Amino acid sequence: MKNSEITALSLEEIKEKLNTESANLQNMRFAHAISPLENPMKIREAKQTIARLNTEIRRREIEANS
Repeated sequence: MKNSEITALSLEEIKEKLNTESANLQNMRFAHAISPLENPMKIREAKQTIARLNTEIRRREIEANS
């Protein structure tokens, strides 16, 4: 998910997407521990998406307080 796509979402949609991505990451980690994933780079992509979502949430919090 690109930053431009994230900034277009509302705060509630970002939080919902964050919950979905976190659950997806956890499932991928469990699946990878049992047997290797076809594409282990998906774990990295999920972590980066979670970081982008958290960054956008924090940016909006800072803007609201300013």
